[in-house]
Amino acid sequence: MGVLPMSLLVPGQMTKILASRVPRLSTCEANLKDYDPAVFAQIESAMPVEVPEIIEVDSSRVACDGIGGGLGHPRVYLEMGDENFVECPYCDRRFVLRDGAGHHH
Repeated sequence: MGVLPMSLLVPGQMTKILASRVPRLSTCEANLKDYDPAVFAQIESAMPVEVPEIIEVDSSRVACDGIGGGLGHPRVYLEMGDENFVECPYCDRRFVLRDGAGHHH
């Protein structure tokens, strides 16, 4: 099939063309039937997950903005409560209360 000029395509036609070239699974079981743990292990080892940064702090109240600037995230203020750590919901940084530091009340 040749490339059609965009002016000749009607809305939704490109989606139909692309979808017709994608093989479809009839059921979820068909997908699970082909599951190979060895292949999954290779994929998992090729894409390692970075361990979140751990930061020791002296206060149970902390602020996090990722790495700051345009590459960070909105600044959030976090409270450890009764725990000795808190994790940022944006970047997964873990703030750990340093030994001997006290909780705010």
